Amino acid sequence: MTTSHKNTCLSEAASETVAEESPSPTDPRPDADLPSPENLPQEYSDLRERFQRTTNALASAAHDLKTPLSILNGYVELLQSEKLGSLNERQREVLQDMRVSGKRLQQFIQDFLTYSALETGGLRMQFQTGNINDCLSEVCRLWSNRFQERGLALYFLANDKVPVFPFDSPKLERVISNLLENAFKFTSPGGTVWLHAEPHMWERRATTVPAAVGERRRQNVTQPNSVKVSVSDTGPGIPAEFHLEVFDDFFRLPSNESQEGMGLGLAIARRLVHGMGGKIWVESEPGAGCKFSFLIPYKPSAISANKGKTR
Repeated sequence: MTTSHKNTCLSEAASETVAEESPSPTDPRPDADLPSPENLPQEYSDLRERFQRTTNALASAAHDLKTPLSILNGYVELLQSEKLGSLNERQREVLQDMRVSGKRLQQFIQDFLTYSALETGGLRMQFQTGNINDCLSEVCRLWSNRFQERGLALYFLANDKVPVFPFDSPKLERVISNLLENAFKFTSPGGTVWLHAEPHMWERRATTVPAAVGERRRQNVTQPNSVKVSVSDTGPGIPAEFHLEVFDDFFRLPSNESQEGMGLGLAIARRLVHGMGGKIWVESEPGAGCKFSFLIPYKPSAISANKGKTR
């Protein structure tokens, strides 16, 4: 069966009438959907308020999922203990899969709750003087079994040259854990991951405006004023065009879209590092692995000490 197409033709007069009535693509008249300049502050305020409500609602939903999920995980562990009866091999395999999936979902929920708290300013930094080597060692201990099970080598050697200084230990552990998890996911079995810390001279931009217009001077630094922590791996690497985007919210590399996760691990790490007055970046080339590094100053600023959210 064929379909006939009817050509529609207009006379010259009709064409001119339509042309007059129809707006041109280059018509200078403003779009009715765009706010006027005087309404922009109110529009922005409304959008921020709507964003806050949405974020809070999603965080509340994620929080409500924690209790039933914890109960389910508890029952799975109870069945695995065989206190309610013996299991055959197939039942053990199914319960193990259920446990792994439950723990993974629990981590997703925790990531989103942390992200929501950072977005809404509900997470505050609490600095206490401590030894960062103890912090790094504890995170390595928690991850060592998972690395061994996957056939990955994890190396960390304490650096006694790093002095004790005030930092938020739980949040710093979260940053390191997120970076190790990223290396764990993208490094093939047989690969290696290194965790390293060292004193660093961070030549930060001076806060005072120089006399010469347009001139920006660095502070003169003669002694280490920060610690540099790095996580390196032998994974596939990241193309240069994505070195900034990998820290964006919910971002995943095009080649890794099938990977599990919400794309929040590095975004959370970035916010936490910024909250402690530091900075984070990645050095990588395709096929040459990745090196994620961040700096934490020895002396946190007063703003950082009271800050829970940064952009």
